Amino acid sequence: EELKAAQRQVHHLEEELLAAKREDIIASTPTRPKRKSREIRIFMDGAFDVMHYGHMNAFRLGRSLGTYLIVGVNSDESIKKCKGPPLMEDNERLTMVKGCKFVDEVVPNCPYIMTSEYLDYIFATYDVDYVVHGDDPCIVDGKDVYESAKRRGRYRSIPRTEGVSTTDIVGRMLMMTKEHHMRTNRGRKRGNSVGSLSVSNGGLLEGVNGDNTHRGEEDDSDNEIHNEGEENDDVSVLTAANYNDNGEDNDVGVLGHQSKFLTTSMMLRLFSAGVKHPEEGMRVVYVDGAWDMFHCGHVDFLEEASKRGDYLIVGIHGDSVVNKRRGGNLPLMNLHERVLSVLGCKYMNDVLIDAPMEVTPDMIASLRITEVVHGTESDDSSNDFSFDDRYRFPKEMGIFTTIQSPSKFKLQNIVSRMQKKQVEFQRKIDRKKAAEREWFDNKYQNGNNKNNNGTGK
Repeated sequence: EELKAAQRQVHHLEEELLAAKREDIIASTPTRPKRKSREIRIFMDGAFDVMHYGHMNAFRLGRSLGTYLIVGVNSDESIKKCKGPPLMEDNERLTMVKGCKFVDEVVPNCPYIMTSEYLDYIFATYDVDYVVHGDDPCIVDGKDVYESAKRRGRYRSIPRTEGVSTTDIVGRMLMMTKEHHMRTNRGRKRGNSVGSLSVSNGGLLEGVNGDNTHRGEEDDSDNEIHNEGEENDDVSVLTAANYNDNGEDNDVGVLGHQSKFLTTSMMLRLFSAGVKHPEEGMRVVYVDGAWDMFHCGHVDFLEEASKRGDYLIVGIHGDSVVNKRRGGNLPLMNLHERVLSVLGCKYMNDVLIDAPMEVTPDMIASLRITEVVHGTESDDSSNDFSFDDRYRFPKEMGIFTTIQSPSKFKLQNIVSRMQKKQVEFQRKIDRKKAAEREWFDNKYQNGNNKNNNGTGK
C-alpha cells in the first residue's frame, strides 16, 4: 500500500513537472511568421506494435509539451532489421495511431533509428520544434537512437508509463494465466491454472501454449514489485457481488484484477479530455462490446459507426460478463484497461463503463439513444449469449441496425500470429522483461538513495 501511494504521488508530481515544462517550452520557443501564435509542434516516433493505452498515454504526455503532435510510425522493414519482425503489419499499426485522439498527424515508414539526415527531413518538412521520447533509454547497437536530436537541443523527455507494456500484454497471451484478473481476499489466485483456451469462442484460441506449462511467481509483470509471500486482499467494486457475506467465492468466474497501471480518477479525467454531453437534437448512436486488446478492427468499426450520427457512446462490458461469454483467461485486458483504450480513440464521444449486456428501454431513454448498432464481425462466438435477447428492445423499437464491419481483423488474428511465433516471442519477451526490470529498479533505487542521502526533494 505504501508503494502504491508513493507511485500515485510520483504520477501526480510528474504531471505537475510536465505542466511546468510546457510553460517553459512555450516561453522559450520563438514565434514563427507562418504559424499560429505560440504553436509548438512535437514529434514522436515508434513501432507501436500491439498498441495499447500505455502508448496512448505517451502521446497524451508528448502533446502536453506543445500544441500539435506528429507521430512517426516505424516501417516493418526497419523494425525487422533492428529488433525482429513486428506482430502487426504497417497498415494495422498506422490505423491504431491515426485513431488516437491525442495524435494530430501521422508520418508513415519512419526508420527505427533517427539519423541526423532523417531528423533534418522531419524538422524541415513538418516544421517540428522538439522530438519527444520516454525517459527510459532507447539503445540500438550501443547507440542512443535520439543522440542527434539531443545534440541539437531539440529533444525533450516524458516519464515512462509504468505498469503496462507490450511485453506484459503479449506475455498474457503466451502464458495463458489470469494474472491480470482478480486475486481473492483469501490470498489465493482465482483461476490461475494454465490450460487450453479451447472453451473460448468455439476454439478461437485453442492450442496456444498447448503444453499447459507456465512460469511461476518469478514471472512478475513489468514494473511491479512484489514482496515474498504477500497477499492481495483487494476485492474490486466491479466484482464484489460475486462474493457472499462470508467472503466466499460464488464461483461466477474470473474477476477483474486491479490494473498494474494506476488508473486514478485523474488519469480517467485526462483520458476523458474533450468528452461533452450530447446537445439537444443530436443523433446519439450506441455500440457495445468487450473491446479486448483494442485493435485496428475495433478502430475501423468505431469510425464507421460514428458516421451514423452526431454522438457515439461506446458500452464496455465488465470482466465477469466477458469471461462468462468467452471463458479461459479472457478478457486479456481488464475493465480499467479497456476503458482507457476506448477513451483514447478519437471516434468515440463517451463510454458507458461496465455496460449491461441487455439494452433496455430505460437505458435507451436515459442516454437518449437514437440508434443501436452492431457489426458483422465480432470476437464473440456465433452462439454468443442470446443475441436476440441482448438487443430485443431496440429491435422492437425499430432502432437496431447491423452494419457491415469495414475490417475483418479480430482478436483471433493476433493470437494466431502469436501461436506461429510463440518460441521467438517468448525469448524476445524474456530479454525485454529483464531490461525493463533493470531500468525500473535503477530508477527507484536511485530515487531512494537520493532521499536517504538527504538530497532528494
